Amino acid sequence: MKTLLPKGWTLAKGYAHGVVARGEMVFVAGQVGWDENCKFPGDDIVTQAEQALKNIVAILAEAGAKPEHIVRMTWYLGSKEEYWAKQKELGDVFRRIIGSYGAAMTAVQVAGFVEEGARVEIEATAVLPGA
Repeated sequence: MKTLLPKGWTLAKGYAHGVVARGEMVFVAGQVGWDENCKFPGDDIVTQAEQALKNIVAILAEAGAKPEHIVRMTWYLGSKEEYWAKQKELGDVFRRIIGSYGAAMTAVQVAGFVEEGARVEIEATAVLPGA
C-alpha cells in the first residue's frame, strides 16, 4: 500500500488523502458497535467504536487480512459533536485496535441508524498484498 499526497498539499491528520494498493480486495460491511450476540457493550461513541473496530478486525481475519491491510474506512456518525468531543479517546482506541497508519477515510453524520441504540457504524475495505 502506498499513500498519496499531491505536491504542496498538507499532510492529513490520522488518515491519507488517497491510497494505491494491489491484491485481493476484502470488503467489510458497516459494523455497528455491538458484539457477536448483537448486544451493545455501552451507549457512548467510544465504547461502540471500539467494538465496531474489533468486529472489523475479526471479519478481516476470516479472509487472512490484518488491520494494516485496510486501505479505506467510512465512519457514519450519529452526532458529529459527540465525535469531536471524544476525538482523543477515539484516536486512542483506533491506534490500539487498528494501528497508526494512513488509510483513506471519510466521516459523515447521518440522520440515524437501522439498529436502535447505535452511535456509530464503520465500514472498511482491505487489500491483501500480492494476491
